[in-house]
Amino acid sequence: MAQFDDWCISVDAPMGNHFRRVMTGQAANLGVGIQATAAIVPSHYASEEQVARALARLGKPAAAALIESKLPTTKQIRSGDLGEIYATEWIDAHSGGYRAPIKRLRWKDHRNMAMRGEDVIGILQDPQSQRLQFLKTEAKSRATLSAQVLTEARAGLDKDGGLPSAHALHFISARLLELGNLPLADAIDDALLKHGVPPQSVRHLLFTFSGNAPDALLAASLQAYPGLINQWGIGLRVEGHGAFVGAVYDRVMADACNP
Repeated sequence: MAQFDDWCISVDAPMGNHFRRVMTGQAANLGVGIQATAAIVPSHYASEEQVARALARLGKPAAAALIESKLPTTKQIRSGDLGEIYATEWIDAHSGGYRAPIKRLRWKDHRNMAMRGEDVIGILQDPQSQRLQFLKTEAKSRATLSAQVLTEARAGLDKDGGLPSAHALHFISARLLELGNLPLADAIDDALLKHGVPPQSVRHLLFTFSGNAPDALLAASLQAYPGLINQWGIGLRVEGHGAFVGAVYDRVMADACNP
């Protein structure tokens, strides 16, 4: 986990029927944040089993080379990937029961390309009915967050009537089948092909990772939303955003070479 509570201070605020949380990285604890993040980044690009197999068969240099081959080399893609990684980690640890069932970056076409479609979809399954609730997520990472970036995120959330796209859900279902999680894959297929996905089963998450304060921008975005789908706005602020991203990826490689 990204252990946000170990290196950030969080401030929550209701926004009408919606919710905003701003997590601010503390200067004295950014080293903790870099190490905690670097520890989980490799698993978002390659499965633990794949890395362990390379380590067992070919040794530490080959396992490190495998990890390095998956990591983006451009600042922009690293920034965007880390925003998606943080959104995924926040969902798994702090969303009240939703889980991101796959780590989507493992299926990138190329390490220096961004993936298309919804950034992350969190899923919560009712234990009695087995019906699903969805957390449709847009993650944005910028050194300087702007209203225009949030407008782009809002457009992504509002696509397909505000619902998770069928393409994204079919993608998750197919990956879950490959991973052997047949019950959840079947539940997704049931939602798509049998029950439908009603708007009341969907919540939106707008997740930002930025160097500047996102408080006012997130508040304005949430307050301007005219629809009926419940909204969460979560902002992670780290001063020196670009240097922090670079330090995380540098630590990932250092740890891979010297586990």
